[in-house]
Amino acid sequence: MADTQLMEPIDDGGSDGRYVIVEKGFLRGGGATIVDIHEGSARFLVDIERGQKTGWFCDQRENRLVAARLAAGAEVLEVFAHTGAFGIHAALAGAKSVEGLDVSEEALVLARNHAVLNKVDTRCVYRPADAFDEMRTLERAGRRYDLVLLDPPAFARSKQAVPRALAGYKDVNLLGIRLTKPEGFLVTSSCSHHVTEQELWTGIRLAARDAKRQVRLLEQRGQASDHPIFATMPETRYLKCFILQVL
Repeated sequence: MADTQLMEPIDDGGSDGRYVIVEKGFLRGGGATIVDIHEGSARFLVDIERGQKTGWFCDQRENRLVAARLAAGAEVLEVFAHTGAFGIHAALAGAKSVEGLDVSEEALVLARNHAVLNKVDTRCVYRPADAFDEMRTLERAGRRYDLVLLDPPAFARSKQAVPRALAGYKDVNLLGIRLTKPEGFLVTSSCSHHVTEQELWTGIRLAARDAKRQVRLLEQRGQASDHPIFATMPETRYLKCFILQVL
């Protein structure tokens, strides 16, 4: 991609709720729109033309590597899997199995390709599904996992959406906690800058209470270090990632 730049449409609403669309394409030159990248010991294919945002969530890079440390020998559930990045790292770290869910079949095609590319396809299964519906189905069926990975899209794109978003985060974490085996691990994230760390943590505590489970906070993380946080721009501190043990 030397001497090329890609201009993506801005897919996040502004403070007034409006969206700004700009032309997509190379500013100069040209090249492949499927790019082969390395992250840690993993290889991935990034669709910079049709993928969400830039096609790759670079802000979760360090969190994926940390979460993989919990994966050795684990049965893993990856929810909102997108193209499978968290799960592929888990499989490379020795996970027994990875089950990935995402509503986008197009994204899951790349996830399956990533599993083949990294030679972990015999341990990774992906299927299209609504996350909330499928998690409820798995919970009713008695399925439980050693490691549950939750990386949902932004539930709140405006301040007005925060109350509904908080209910959504509580529900998804309640299901995640219920699906985690005793002494297993839950890695849960939020990329909604309108939702504060304290609000997200309160939702997790309420979810644990409703599930009648105890959770222990092992680590609280944010976006990768190459995504700067400025004191004068609170919206730059947007990504929250909690690594929990569910007792």
